[in-house]
Amino acid sequence: MNKPERVRVSSAALRAMVSTMFERLGATNEDAAIVAEVLVWANLRAVDSHGISRIPRYVEMFESGEAKARPAMVVAHPRAAVITIEADAAPGPVAMHRAASEARAAAAQAGIAWAAVRGTVHTGAIGYYASEVAAAGMIGIGLVAGVPNMAYAGSIAAGVATSPIAIAVPSARHGTVLLDMATAVIALGKIAQFRQSGTALAPGMALNAKGEPTTDPVQAEIPLPVGGAKGSGLSLMIEFLTSVLMGNPIVAEFHSGTPEGQRHRQNGTVIAVDIGAFGALATFKAQVDAAIDAIKALPREAGCAEILYPGERGSRAFAERGRNGIPIAPTAWQRLCKDAAKLGVTPPEPLATG
Repeated sequence: MNKPERVRVSSAALRAMVSTMFERLGATNEDAAIVAEVLVWANLRAVDSHGISRIPRYVEMFESGEAKARPAMVVAHPRAAVITIEADAAPGPVAMHRAASEARAAAAQAGIAWAAVRGTVHTGAIGYYASEVAAAGMIGIGLVAGVPNMAYAGSIAAGVATSPIAIAVPSARHGTVLLDMATAVIALGKIAQFRQSGTALAPGMALNAKGEPTTDPVQAEIPLPVGGAKGSGLSLMIEFLTSVLMGNPIVAEFHSGTPEGQRHRQNGTVIAVDIGAFGALATFKAQVDAAIDAIKALPREAGCAEILYPGERGSRAFAERGRNGIPIAPTAWQRLCKDAAKLGVTPPEPLATG
Protein backbone atom coordinates (compact mmCIF):
# COMPACT_ATOMS: atom_id res chain seq x y z
CA MET A 1 0.00 0.00 0.00
CA ASN A 2 1.48 3.34 -1.03
CA LYS A 3 1.76 6.08 1.57
CA PRO A 4 -0.03 9.38 0.80
CA GLU A 5 2.26 11.90 -0.83
CA ARG A 6 3.60 14.60 1.42
CA VAL A 7 2.93 18.26 0.84
CA ARG A 8 6.01 20.45 0.33
CA VAL A 9 5.86 24.01 1.63
CA SER A 10 8.62 26.62 1.44
CA SER A 11 10.26 27.38 4.76
CA ALA A 12 9.68 31.13 4.31
CA ALA A 13 5.96 30.68 3.69
CA LEU A 14 5.62 28.23 6.56
CA ARG A 15 7.51 30.55 8.90
CA ALA A 16 5.25 33.46 7.96
CA MET A 17 2.12 31.38 8.47
CA VAL A 18 3.20 30.09 11.89
CA SER A 19 4.30 33.53 13.02
CA THR A 20 0.92 35.01 12.10
CA MET A 21 -0.85 32.19 13.93
CA PHE A 22 1.00 32.96 17.16
CA GLU A 23 0.30 36.66 16.75
CA ARG A 24 -3.40 35.80 16.50
CA LEU A 25 -2.99 33.77 19.69
CA GLY A 26 -1.87 36.96 21.40
CA ALA A 27 1.93 36.86 21.19
CA THR A 28 3.93 39.95 20.28
CA ASN A 29 5.31 40.13 16.74
CA GLU A 30 8.82 39.47 18.06
CA ASP A 31 7.83 36.47 20.20
CA ALA A 32 5.66 34.99 17.45
CA ALA A 33 8.57 35.25 15.01
CA ILE A 34 10.90 33.46 17.45
CA VAL A 35 8.47 30.58 17.99
CA ALA A 36 7.99 30.21 14.23
CA GLU A 37 11.73 30.32 13.61
CA VAL A 38 12.49 27.60 16.16
CA LEU A 39 9.70 25.26 15.02
CA VAL A 40 10.47 25.61 11.31
CA TRP A 41 14.21 25.22 12.01
CA ALA A 42 13.45 21.78 13.44
CA ASN A 43 11.53 20.82 10.30
CA LEU A 44 14.34 22.11 8.08
CA ARG A 45 16.74 19.79 9.90
CA ALA A 46 14.27 16.87 9.52
CA VAL A 47 13.51 16.84 13.26
CA ASP A 48 9.82 16.88 12.37
CA SER A 49 8.80 15.60 15.82
CA HIS A 50 9.77 18.99 17.27
CA GLY A 51 8.56 21.21 14.45
CA ILE A 52 5.16 22.43 13.32
CA SER A 53 3.54 19.18 14.48
CA ARG A 54 3.75 20.73 17.97
CA ILE A 55 1.53 23.70 17.09
CA PRO A 56 -1.78 22.03 18.08
CA ARG A 57 -0.30 21.40 21.53
CA TYR A 58 0.84 25.02 21.80
CA VAL A 59 -2.68 26.14 20.91
CA GLU A 60 -4.07 23.88 23.65
CA MET A 61 -1.62 25.28 26.19
CA PHE A 62 -2.55 28.87 25.37
CA GLU A 63 -6.24 28.06 25.59
CA SER A 64 -5.85 26.20 28.92
CA GLY A 65 -3.57 28.81 30.47
CA GLU A 66 -0.62 26.43 30.76
CA ALA A 67 1.28 28.84 28.49
CA LYS A 68 1.03 32.62 28.33
CA ALA A 69 1.07 34.60 25.10
CA ARG A 70 2.24 37.72 26.96
CA PRO A 71 4.39 36.43 29.83
CA ALA A 72 5.97 38.80 32.35
CA MET A 73 9.48 37.36 32.14
CA VAL A 74 11.98 38.63 34.70
CA VAL A 75 15.71 38.52 33.90
CA ALA A 76 18.23 38.90 36.71
CA HIS A 77 22.06 38.89 36.86
CA PRO A 78 22.98 37.78 40.40
CA ARG A 79 26.62 37.31 39.36
CA ALA A 80 28.69 38.37 36.35
CA ALA A 81 28.44 34.93 34.73
CA VAL A 82 25.02 33.91 36.06
CA ILE A 83 21.65 34.82 34.57
CA THR A 84 18.28 33.72 35.92
CA ILE A 85 15.08 34.01 33.93
CA GLU A 86 11.64 33.68 35.53
CA ALA A 87 9.76 32.63 32.40
CA ASP A 88 6.21 33.01 33.71
CA ALA A 89 4.97 30.17 31.47
CA ALA A 90 6.43 31.75 28.34
CA PRO A 91 6.57 29.55 25.23
CA GLY A 92 9.82 27.60 25.40
CA PRO A 93 11.36 29.17 22.28
CA VAL A 94 10.81 32.66 23.71
CA ALA A 95 12.40 31.88 27.08
CA MET A 96 15.29 29.78 25.75
CA HIS A 97 16.13 32.24 22.97
CA ARG A 98 16.38 34.95 25.62
CA ALA A 99 18.61 32.66 27.67
CA ALA A 100 20.93 32.10 24.69
CA SER A 101 21.11 35.84 24.04
CA GLU A 102 21.87 36.67 27.68
CA ALA A 103 24.44 33.86 27.94
CA ARG A 104 26.30 35.06 24.84
CA ALA A 105 26.48 38.63 26.12
CA ALA A 106 27.68 37.60 29.58
CA ALA A 107 30.23 35.11 28.22
CA ALA A 108 31.73 37.81 26.02
CA GLN A 109 32.66 39.60 29.25
CA ALA A 110 33.24 36.77 31.73
CA GLY A 111 34.49 34.04 29.36
CA ILE A 112 31.69 31.67 30.34
CA ALA A 113 28.07 32.15 31.38
CA TRP A 114 25.17 30.09 32.71
CA ALA A 115 21.62 31.22 31.92
CA ALA A 116 18.92 29.34 33.83
CA VAL A 117 15.23 29.38 32.87
CA ARG A 118 12.53 28.66 35.42
CA GLY A 119 8.97 27.73 34.56
CA THR A 120 8.63 27.65 30.79
CA VAL A 121 6.70 25.20 28.59
CA HIS A 122 7.73 22.98 25.69
CA THR A 123 11.10 24.25 24.48
CA GLY A 124 11.24 22.67 21.02
CA ALA A 125 14.55 21.49 19.54
CA ILE A 126 17.18 22.73 22.00
CA GLY A 127 19.87 22.37 19.38
CA TYR A 128 18.60 25.71 18.06
CA TYR A 129 19.68 27.59 21.18
CA ALA A 130 23.06 25.87 21.39
CA SER A 131 23.57 26.71 17.70
CA GLU A 132 22.73 30.37 18.37
CA VAL A 133 25.64 30.46 20.80
CA ALA A 134 27.98 28.64 18.41
CA ALA A 135 27.16 31.17 15.67
CA ALA A 136 28.78 33.80 17.89
CA GLY A 137 32.09 31.88 17.92
CA MET A 138 31.37 30.19 21.22
CA ILE A 139 30.55 26.72 22.52
CA GLY A 140 26.86 26.38 23.28
CA ILE A 141 25.31 23.86 25.64
CA GLY A 142 21.58 23.41 26.22
CA LEU A 143 19.78 21.36 28.87
CA VAL A 144 16.05 20.92 29.52
CA ALA A 145 14.09 19.04 32.19
CA GLY A 146 10.37 18.38 32.20
CA VAL A 147 7.59 16.25 33.66
CA PRO A 148 8.55 12.54 33.90
CA ASN A 149 7.55 10.56 30.83
CA MET A 150 10.47 8.09 30.47
CA ALA A 151 11.20 4.92 32.39
CA TYR A 152 14.02 4.99 34.92
CA ALA A 153 16.41 2.03 34.54
CA GLY A 154 15.03 -0.93 36.48
CA SER A 155 11.50 0.54 36.67
CA ILE A 156 8.41 -0.10 34.56
CA ALA A 157 6.94 3.35 35.19
CA ALA A 158 7.73 6.88 34.02
CA GLY A 159 10.33 8.10 36.49
CA VAL A 160 12.21 10.92 34.77
CA ALA A 161 11.83 13.05 31.64
CA THR A 162 13.30 12.44 28.18
CA SER A 163 15.50 15.42 29.12
CA PRO A 164 17.50 16.55 26.07
CA ILE A 165 21.06 17.85 25.90
CA ALA A 166 22.61 19.77 23.01
CA ILE A 167 26.24 20.77 22.46
CA ALA A 168 27.25 22.99 19.53
CA VAL A 169 30.74 24.00 18.45
CA PRO A 170 31.82 26.09 15.46
CA SER A 171 34.24 24.89 12.79
CA ALA A 172 35.86 26.48 9.75
CA ARG A 173 34.79 24.00 7.05
CA HIS A 174 32.04 21.87 8.56
CA GLY A 175 29.71 24.56 9.86
CA THR A 176 28.25 24.09 13.32
CA VAL A 177 28.94 20.64 14.74
CA LEU A 178 25.80 19.87 16.75
CA LEU A 179 24.95 17.02 19.07
CA ASP A 180 21.24 17.26 19.92
CA MET A 181 19.84 14.23 21.70
CA ALA A 182 17.16 13.12 24.11
CA THR A 183 18.10 10.85 27.00
CA ALA A 184 15.51 8.39 25.67
CA VAL A 185 15.95 5.82 22.91
CA ILE A 186 13.04 7.55 21.16
CA ALA A 187 11.26 10.82 21.93
CA LEU A 188 7.50 10.92 22.42
CA GLY A 189 7.17 13.12 19.36
CA LYS A 190 8.83 10.41 17.30
CA ILE A 191 6.45 7.80 18.71
CA ALA A 192 3.56 10.02 17.60
CA GLN A 193 5.03 10.09 14.08
CA PHE A 194 5.35 6.30 14.05
CA ARG A 195 1.73 6.11 15.23
CA GLN A 196 0.51 8.34 12.41
CA SER A 197 2.40 6.37 9.77
CA GLY A 198 1.53 2.97 11.23
CA THR A 199 5.20 2.03 11.51
CA ALA A 200 6.25 -0.46 14.19
CA LEU A 201 8.86 0.55 16.74
CA ALA A 202 12.09 -1.38 17.09
CA PRO A 203 12.35 -3.66 20.14
CA GLY A 204 13.75 -1.96 23.22
CA MET A 205 12.31 1.48 22.51
CA ALA A 206 9.20 1.72 24.65
CA LEU A 207 6.80 0.22 27.18
CA ASN A 208 3.00 0.19 27.16
CA ALA A 209 0.81 1.59 29.95
CA LYS A 210 1.27 -1.62 31.94
CA GLY A 211 5.05 -1.33 31.78
CA GLU A 212 5.41 -4.14 29.25
CA PRO A 213 7.78 -3.95 26.25
CA THR A 214 5.98 -3.15 23.00
CA THR A 215 6.72 -2.40 19.36
CA ASP A 216 3.15 -1.21 18.68
CA PRO A 217 3.25 2.63 18.35
CA VAL A 218 -0.43 2.81 19.36
CA GLN A 219 0.32 1.03 22.64
CA ALA A 220 3.69 2.68 23.29
CA GLU A 221 3.47 5.23 26.10
CA ILE A 222 6.73 5.17 28.04
CA PRO A 223 10.05 5.57 26.18
CA LEU A 224 13.06 3.69 27.48
CA PRO A 225 16.30 5.48 28.41
CA VAL A 226 19.20 5.39 25.98
CA GLY A 227 21.97 3.20 27.38
CA GLY A 228 19.79 2.02 30.25
CA ALA A 229 21.12 3.39 33.54
CA LYS A 230 23.32 5.88 31.68
CA GLY A 231 20.38 7.59 30.00
CA SER A 232 18.11 7.67 33.03
CA GLY A 233 20.98 8.78 35.26
CA LEU A 234 21.83 11.62 32.87
CA SER A 235 18.18 12.70 32.85
CA LEU A 236 18.13 12.82 36.65
CA MET A 237 21.31 14.91 36.71
CA ILE A 238 19.77 17.33 34.19
CA GLU A 239 16.83 17.68 36.60
CA PHE A 240 19.32 18.72 39.31
CA LEU A 241 21.17 21.13 37.00
CA THR A 242 18.00 22.87 35.87
CA SER A 243 14.88 22.38 37.98
CA VAL A 244 16.38 21.84 41.43
CA LEU A 245 19.04 24.51 40.93
CA MET A 246 16.30 27.04 40.19
CA GLY A 247 14.10 25.95 43.10
CA ASN A 248 11.44 24.50 40.81
CA PRO A 249 11.76 20.71 41.25
CA ILE A 250 9.71 18.61 38.87
CA VAL A 251 10.60 14.94 39.46
CA ALA A 252 9.93 14.90 43.22
CA GLU A 253 6.75 16.97 42.82
CA PHE A 254 5.50 14.66 40.07
CA HIS A 255 5.92 11.56 42.19
CA SER A 256 4.27 13.24 45.19
CA GLY A 257 0.97 13.05 43.29
CA THR A 258 -0.01 16.66 43.94
CA PRO A 259 -1.85 18.75 41.30
CA GLU A 260 1.23 20.97 41.04
CA GLY A 261 3.35 17.93 40.30
CA GLN A 262 1.14 16.93 37.38
CA ARG A 263 1.15 20.39 35.78
CA HIS A 264 3.11 20.71 32.53
CA ARG A 265 6.22 22.83 32.91
CA GLN A 266 9.87 22.78 31.95
CA ASN A 267 13.11 24.30 33.19
CA GLY A 268 16.13 24.89 31.00
CA THR A 269 19.72 26.05 30.90
CA VAL A 270 21.90 27.57 28.18
CA ILE A 271 25.64 27.70 28.78
CA ALA A 272 27.97 29.79 26.64
CA VAL A 273 31.74 29.39 26.55
CA ASP A 274 33.75 32.09 24.79
CA ILE A 275 36.45 30.17 22.92
CA GLY A 276 38.51 33.34 22.62
CA ALA A 277 39.01 33.31 26.39
CA PHE A 278 41.01 30.08 26.03
CA GLY A 279 42.89 30.68 22.78
CA ALA A 280 42.53 31.75 19.17
CA LEU A 281 39.10 31.02 17.68
CA ALA A 282 40.63 30.28 14.25
CA THR A 283 42.91 27.67 15.78
CA PHE A 284 40.02 26.03 17.60
CA LYS A 285 37.92 25.85 14.43
CA ALA A 286 40.81 24.37 12.44
CA GLN A 287 41.37 21.71 15.09
CA VAL A 288 37.66 20.83 15.12
CA ASP A 289 37.87 20.35 11.35
CA ALA A 290 40.95 18.15 11.74
CA ALA A 291 39.16 15.93 14.26
CA ILE A 292 36.12 15.60 12.01
CA ASP A 293 38.27 14.75 9.00
CA ALA A 294 39.98 12.04 11.05
CA ILE A 295 36.66 10.56 12.16
CA LYS A 296 35.23 10.53 8.65
CA ALA A 297 38.35 8.81 7.33
CA LEU A 298 38.07 5.89 9.76
CA PRO A 299 37.67 2.42 8.22
CA ARG A 300 33.96 1.63 7.86
CA GLU A 301 32.10 -1.44 8.96
CA ALA A 302 30.30 -3.56 6.38
CA GLY A 303 27.21 -1.82 5.01
CA CYS A 304 28.22 1.65 6.21
CA ALA A 305 28.36 4.03 3.24
CA GLU A 306 29.66 7.00 5.20
CA ILE A 307 30.67 7.98 8.73
CA LEU A 308 28.78 11.06 9.88
CA TYR A 309 29.71 13.64 12.50
CA PRO A 310 27.10 15.07 14.91
CA GLY A 311 24.61 17.26 13.07
CA GLU A 312 25.82 16.39 9.56
CA ARG A 313 22.60 14.66 8.55
CA GLY A 314 20.57 17.60 9.86
CA SER A 315 22.74 20.12 7.99
CA ARG A 316 22.19 18.27 4.73
CA ALA A 317 18.45 18.10 5.30
CA PHE A 318 18.47 21.85 6.06
CA ALA A 319 20.08 22.58 2.71
CA GLU A 320 17.81 20.23 0.74
CA ARG A 321 14.59 21.35 2.42
CA GLY A 322 15.64 24.96 2.10
CA ARG A 323 15.81 24.46 -1.67
CA ASN A 324 12.86 22.15 -2.25
CA GLY A 325 10.49 22.91 0.59
CA ILE A 326 9.61 21.12 3.81
CA PRO A 327 7.72 17.84 3.35
CA ILE A 328 4.67 17.58 5.62
CA ALA A 329 2.48 14.53 6.09
CA PRO A 330 -1.06 15.04 4.76
CA THR A 331 -2.69 14.56 8.17
CA ALA A 332 -0.30 17.01 9.84
CA TRP A 333 -0.88 19.60 7.08
CA GLN A 334 -4.65 19.23 7.35
CA ARG A 335 -4.50 19.70 11.12
CA LEU A 336 -2.27 22.76 10.76
CA CYS A 337 -4.58 24.30 8.14
CA LYS A 338 -7.57 23.64 10.39
CA ASP A 339 -5.89 25.42 13.32
CA ALA A 340 -4.87 28.26 11.01
CA ALA A 341 -8.43 28.66 9.73
CA LYS A 342 -9.73 28.94 13.31
CA LEU A 343 -7.34 31.86 13.79
CA GLY A 344 -8.26 33.50 10.48
CA VAL A 345 -4.89 32.70 8.88
CA THR A 346 -4.73 31.60 5.24
CA PRO A 347 -2.27 28.74 4.63
CA PRO A 348 0.25 29.16 1.81
CA GLU A 349 -0.06 27.21 -1.40
CA PRO A 350 2.16 24.10 -1.32
CA LEU A 351 5.11 24.00 -3.71
CA ALA A 352 4.43 20.41 -4.69
CA THR A 353 3.61 16.95 -3.38
CA GLY A 354 5.87 13.98 -2.99
